[in-house]
Amino acid sequence: MKIHFVTEGTLNEYWDGAPQTAADVLVFGFNGLGEVDYGSELGGRTSKLEDAAILSRELGCVVIAGCYTDSCGIKRKSAAVAERGRILGVSDMLSALDESDYKSGGSLRVYDTAAGKIGILVAEDLFFPKIAETISLCDADVIVAVYEEIEDFLPQLMMRADAFVSGVTVAMCAAGVAQAASLSGEMAMLSPKKESEYAFVPEREYHIVSQRRRGFYKKRRSDF
Repeated sequence: MKIHFVTEGTLNEYWDGAPQTAADVLVFGFNGLGEVDYGSELGGRTSKLEDAAILSRELGCVVIAGCYTDSCGIKRKSAAVAERGRILGVSDMLSALDESDYKSGGSLRVYDTAAGKIGILVAEDLFFPKIAETISLCDADVIVAVYEEIEDFLPQLMMRADAFVSGVTVAMCAAGVAQAASLSGEMAMLSPKKESEYAFVPEREYHIVSQRRRGFYKKRRSDF
């Protein structure tokens, strides 16, 4: 699987530059679509989601673009996924921290595409390995994390942790940087370029994990 990252500029600016890529997946950070108002989209006043869909058809690849969605005044951090000229869905951030202006959503899913099964982590969801584990259990081949601006070492640390605990490659597109972590938790790719690519072979290695625990006691009944 080959992923092409675009860490600067909007989706339309990238499109106007006559892009040429043979990647399976094209990923934009939150710069990709910016503000997306569902009311305006449905009313035909804007067409940002449609643009992502058309770009996926023109380039023949999966397009993933971060965005800030507005649904009747409720704002969320999200990522739109498009393939073959249509929107497959919009995944919202599940974990809103503290007094954020953005609310948590409920659209955790794995997208079954021609490139493979792609799970999505949106913004602060990166800090919750249980979300990555859930995506892994849904048989994802790769987890794509759409992040905002990286200000310290924590996003990279958690990206590596997510890859290690979930057993799935994690690829992150953020403002000004693209990076990826392998199943061993090691950095597999890091680029500060506006555009970069990362190619890998998805791995599927499963383990039987046993635990010694107390509790879960079931009393045997003899009355039936």
